Amino acid sequence: MSLVAVAVSVIAQTLRISVPYALAACGGVLSERSGVVNIALEGILLNGAFCTVVGTIATGSPLAGIACAVVGGLLTAALHAVVTIHGRADQIVSGLAINIMAYGLTRGGLRVLFRSASNSPRIESPDKLWGAGATDPAGPLLAVLGDPLFLLAVALILAALWFLGRSGTGLALRTAGEHPEAAHSAGFSVARLRWIGVLASGLLAGLGGAWLAFEQHSFTDQMSGGRGYIALAAMIVGKWHPLGAAAACLLFGAAETAQIRLQAGQAPTQLLQMLPFALTILVLVFWVGRSVAPAAVGKPYDPEHAE
Repeated sequence: MSLVAVAVSVIAQTLRISVPYALAACGGVLSERSGVVNIALEGILLNGAFCTVVGTIATGSPLAGIACAVVGGLLTAALHAVVTIHGRADQIVSGLAINIMAYGLTRGGLRVLFRSASNSPRIESPDKLWGAGATDPAGPLLAVLGDPLFLLAVALILAALWFLGRSGTGLALRTAGEHPEAAHSAGFSVARLRWIGVLASGLLAGLGGAWLAFEQHSFTDQMSGGRGYIALAAMIVGKWHPLGAAAACLLFGAAETAQIRLQAGQAPTQLLQMLPFALTILVLVFWVGRSVAPAAVGKPYDPEHAE
């Protein structure tokens, strides 16, 4: 294989791996900019992947599977919103509880629906919009760029960028995460703005789960594999900015690509499998002090007792 073909293959693999990270991280940006910590991204990814497989198998349509992923992501995020925005529960505890629940529900769903403890039947991915011949060196990259779900992911990340930076609602949402009292004084409902942020995170991370399911052509128990947590790290590295978070996800995607390719060598498998997580820790150690979170993130807001 030529050097160009290898480089194209590595770039394509990095993009494929980075998509679920980027979608979840962008969702985390919207949630936390509104003031709600969303540790539940891991569970949303898992539920989105499971709903994708169930919807695709039930209807025979990958598009229906994608729609089911969105619904699953929104419902999971809505649970987090109810508990944290209206119940004013600890946001980190709520997110962790939802993640644990997602592990149990999806494993139980595998047993009930597919009579399996590990994986579902195979599903087909959406048709590519364009491609290349098997001998074309650019084939792997064109296959990624021609994936409708990849193009949708790019469009949604750009839409999130516009929403936060250009729209009035986006500005109000950012105010709810920085100074909710000011948003309330300006006539906005802080609860409504935070619902928008949390539900947007559910939609995006649910689509990230759909990407995982279509990439693996099935659902596998605990297939999210810590991606939701790494997405949170990417969000911090990206300074709570959609493009910054997406760029950080490319870094983590490249680390996972390196891990996969190095497994063909003589290095211990266990050592290689920890590479993306070790990189996450190192990046956070050296970077987290340079990032400033929204001032009111993680803090419940009660308009009746606001100063």
